[in-house]
Amino acid sequence: MNYAIEVKISLKKGMLNPEASTIEKSLGLLNYHVTDTQTIDIIKFNLDAESEDEAQREVDEMCQKLLCNPVIHDYEIIISGE
Repeated sequence: MNYAIEVKISLKKGMLNPEASTIEKSLGLLNYHVTDTQTIDIIKFNLDAESEDEAQREVDEMCQKLLCNPVIHDYEIIISGE
């Protein structure tokens, strides 16, 4: 079966996030006062797998090996069947 995959990758709490800091500062200069800004990378792709469980396992493996650094990143996997 073909599954639509979405992986959301963000820095773990406590990790420095210069991109989010820059966004907060820039918005502050425009008189928007925001706090606790986070940035998230989203990767979308389709995957052929025998079952949703197998798709979950394969995508988790992809995240561990290539898509993110598990030491500094958290990730969320969203799977929907097509």
